[in-house]
Amino acid sequence: MQRPYYLGCPSWSENAWRDYLYPHTARPNEFLGLYCQVFNAVEGNTTFYARPAPTTIERWAQVMPEHFRFTAKFPSDISHGGDLREQLTAADTFVQLLSPLGARVAPLWLQLSKAFTPQRLGELAGFIDGVQRPLAVEVRHPEFFAKGDAERRLNRLLRERGVERICLDPRALFSCTSGEPSVLHAQSKKPNVPTRPAAFSQFPQVRFIGHPVLEANEAFLTPWVEKIAQWIEEGRTPYIFLHTADNLLAAALAQRFHARLMLRLPGLAALPELYREPVAEQLGLL
Repeated sequence: MQRPYYLGCPSWSENAWRDYLYPHTARPNEFLGLYCQVFNAVEGNTTFYARPAPTTIERWAQVMPEHFRFTAKFPSDISHGGDLREQLTAADTFVQLLSPLGARVAPLWLQLSKAFTPQRLGELAGFIDGVQRPLAVEVRHPEFFAKGDAERRLNRLLRERGVERICLDPRALFSCTSGEPSVLHAQSKKPNVPTRPAAFSQFPQVRFIGHPVLEANEAFLTPWVEKIAQWIEEGRTPYIFLHTADNLLAAALAQRFHARLMLRLPGLAALPELYREPVAEQLGLL
């Protein structure tokens, strides 16, 4: 039975997941196939940093089921490369590169930098109108979180075009006082912005950046369990992606979220269990 929402992580390729998600004997070239058996979406972080080779995309297309969703981010040279309207040719080339994945690329994500100000909203409108594909947009400039005219204009622009505003929730991450390098690095890279749950279309988009101690996320997950359940009950199909600072426990956090949602939505099926305990070697008698 198809799941009523999309659940995933920022990647599928963590070796540490053999400690609790993948069979301990799994090889890295098997990770994507195993991931797709448990989760039905992945956040396309990799495409923000580099365009995959066509052969890589063909390989993904052979492994990802038709119902799977890959929210590919436009590469940073498009999203951060000046006037967005001048990036439409590059954006079209990128979309064509991903074409072997077909409908699995939905929506495309446009992650804008903190330097993208409200004065550039005309660029965003032109880009959205030029791409004409399902899109979701993440903004980081403080004025877009100030509940003033800039935020209202952004929301109106997106709502009128059926484009989702990606909700980044970093509260759990920034509640952490650990001095671990992975935590400090994540806190230096992720914007500490207010949470803005939005549903401008049938497909709300959420990125939850978690605390490295799984149990410390419970209070932050609770409102999202309720919000995702409400959206499902409204007939929407939300997406939620779970992160941790180094993502070693991202899949465990996603499993924890789904278990909580099952309690809120009776009848929601459990996630498949793939992990198998290592078998101790039998030592021969001398």
